[in-house]
Amino acid sequence: MSGPLLDRIDIHLQVPRVEYEKLADRRPGEPSAAVRARVEAARAVQARRFGDTRKLNSDMGPAEVRAHCRLDEAGERLLRAAMQQLNLSARSYHRVLKLARTIADLAGSERIAVAHLAEALQYRPQEMG
Repeated sequence: MSGPLLDRIDIHLQVPRVEYEKLADRRPGEPSAAVRARVEAARAVQARRFGDTRKLNSDMGPAEVRAHCRLDEAGERLLRAAMQQLNLSARSYHRVLKLARTIADLAGSERIAVAHLAEALQYRPQEMG
C-alpha cells in the first residue's frame, strides 16, 4: 500500500506467532466484562466531551484536537522528536493525538500523559512513520 493510504489507518499492529507455552497457560486473562466496562467508561467520557453530537475522538477536526489533546512539555518534546524522526505527516500528527486521547480515556486519565502518547506512536507503521 502507498504511504498516503497507510497514513489513513490509525492503528498498525504486527501480530507475532503465539508460542505453545502461552497458549497452554491456564491462568485467566483479563475478563471480557472488564474490557467492556473500560470501553464503556471511555465512551461516556467522549459523550460528555462532545455533548449530544455523538462524536468520538476519531471524529475530531484540527480545532477540536487543539482543544482536547493538549500535551505537557514532555509530551510536546516527544511528539516533536517523533515528527522529525518518523517523518510524520500532518494527518499522522492529528491521528496520533486523537489515538493518544483515546488511550488516555481508556486509562481514566483527563490528561494525555507521555506514556499515552508513546503508546499511540508505536501504532504508526514502522516503514513510513
